[in-house]
Amino acid sequence: MIHVVEDDAAVARLITGTLERFGYRHAVFPTGGEFLRQLRMQSPDLAILDLGLPDMDGMEVLQQVRGRHRFGLLIATGRDDTHDRVMGLELGADDYVVKPFEPRELIARVRSILRRYQPEPAACAQPPGVACFAGWTFERGTHRLVSPEGVEETLSLAESQLLIAFLERPNQILSREQLLAGRDVSALDRSIDLRVSRLRKRFEQGGHSGKFIKTVYGAGYLLAATVTWR
Repeated sequence: MIHVVEDDAAVARLITGTLERFGYRHAVFPTGGEFLRQLRMQSPDLAILDLGLPDMDGMEVLQQVRGRHRFGLLIATGRDDTHDRVMGLELGADDYVVKPFEPRELIARVRSILRRYQPEPAACAQPPGVACFAGWTFERGTHRLVSPEGVEETLSLAESQLLIAFLERPNQILSREQLLAGRDVSALDRSIDLRVSRLRKRFEQGGHSGKFIKTVYGAGYLLAATVTWR
């Protein structure tokens, strides 16, 4: 089930019509309050969230959702402002699309997010493990990141997937395509750069340096650290 949180009836019809053509069930909520009340009874697999809602700012809705729920979140916004996009990703959105958008682009992003939240088949599931690097500790199974001083926090699913990609191949240049791990997102999409920036900020909290995640211009990114798994 996909929840569409959109007050513009014409845009809502465009989104739901596209979802129907590709076989996705959906429900529409014209206000943030109605959407949040529905979450008390049932969570969707993914929510498509407009930022310009009539009763509350979409960023506030996003913050409330990420504090209590774990499901896919795609921002669909008319705000063509990098600050809003970065803030949305930092608050826990999985991706964003700017209006007006092509229906095929919307579906590609919906599919990409839904795949991230699908449990892996048991035969392919990665064994739980703990990675130690540059004084930090990361638990694969719980997404828990522990600083050198013992401060703990839990990463989002998107952040964890990105960090695991670095930890599994340390001291190697990883292209944007490799970090996207074959998802249905254009290699020219810059959202991976925003995710790397957000991950760096996790390590910079408390006076630490996130410089061990290095940008290799024209090639991609590299984790410059020794990693041990246990």
